[in-house]
Amino acid sequence: MQTTQPLTLRRNFSWTFLGNVVYASCQWVMLVVLAKLGTPEMVGQFTLGLAVTAPVMLLCNLQLRAIQATDTQEQYQFADYFSLRLITTTLALAAIVGAILLGGYQGDTPWVILTIGIAKAIESISDVFYGFLQQQERMDHIAISMIGKGVLSIVVLSIAIYLTRNLIWGVVGLVAAWAIVLLCYDIPNSNTMQGILDKNSLDRSSLLNLRWRTKTLLRLSWASLPLGFVMMLISLNTNLPRYFIERYLGQRELGIFAAIAYLQVVGTTVVSALGQSASPRLAREAALEKQLGFRRLLLKLVAIGFGLGLFGVLVSVVAGQRVLNLLYSPEYAEHSNLLVRLMVAAALWYITSILGYAATAKRRIHKQPIVLLTTVLISALSCYWLVPTTGLVGAANSMVITSAVAMMGYFWLLIF
Repeated sequence: MQTTQPLTLRRNFSWTFLGNVVYASCQWVMLVVLAKLGTPEMVGQFTLGLAVTAPVMLLCNLQLRAIQATDTQEQYQFADYFSLRLITTTLALAAIVGAILLGGYQGDTPWVILTIGIAKAIESISDVFYGFLQQQERMDHIAISMIGKGVLSIVVLSIAIYLTRNLIWGVVGLVAAWAIVLLCYDIPNSNTMQGILDKNSLDRSSLLNLRWRTKTLLRLSWASLPLGFVMMLISLNTNLPRYFIERYLGQRELGIFAAIAYLQVVGTTVVSALGQSASPRLAREAALEKQLGFRRLLLKLVAIGFGLGLFGVLVSVVAGQRVLNLLYSPEYAEHSNLLVRLMVAAALWYITSILGYAATAKRRIHKQPIVLLTTVLISALSCYWLVPTTGLVGAANSMVITSAVAMMGYFWLLIF
């Protein structure tokens, strides 16, 4: 029988960690499927689609989930978040179409980008239901959804690529898989929990109710816009090297870089689980002005992030070539020096992510764009200087530089 009783921080972390690990692993397996059944060019095309759509979707998502999860005063109701998310997702799809028209992409690439955009739109709708569940500190339901979505994605993508050798049909399969999970699990499960919260199963309020209160939506948009801008800048910071690689080196080199860079996600998954699970607790400590408790929890999280990063660097130095050869092919293993640099960048970014969760919990929101905008500008300049001259290694070195700058910026934001 489903209950609304919040889980402990340990159980929430365990569920979040499990869900994120399985989902991230499934995302990586999809890249492996493309690398094994397709070509590096196909991996590059898929990566380009993600790189084009991600900044747009993240900006328009406004990071509403973080606002929901830390809305301890219940300033807004779910209908406000859901209504705003529908509006911004529609705007995001229109912007992606505009980017495709302006980008001058050839062949199947425009259709791959558009289809990935549709899949991301479905994901953004699921995300607002995740925000509701996270607010109730029931990360188990989110984890189950992510696991189901990840496993189903691998199945449909593998079948589509194997039968057609066409990336478009593979991405269409992702759209179908994510829509099935949204309609058959996310919405019904969240509605059931809302009914229990109302304590009146005969007059259950549906989470699908919309509320077009213009002033409220504008106020919520203004409150969350800085975080949306921050997430867009974070995505741009991640994807800028990919844009420059595609521009100067081509989709094949982009595919190699993306496949190797995805190994960073191993640590990112743990850090994300930590941050999402600890965000409500950090927000309460900050709201009650319990500085000692806030700092202790933050230091624990930072220590874990640092340990993960150090472990990744050591593994890449000792066994990087063997790992790449085992996971992909000798074509990828030739770039083991690239893996080391990417792991150094990842180690710095793990700490940055933890500091970002802490800054959001303390409502240090409106100055985060300043830190990230500075980081993106440095990323663009370093990529412009390094990628044409030193290739993929230059792109990795750029990521090391920008990760260090972002970490120092968030540290400054929290201290001062």
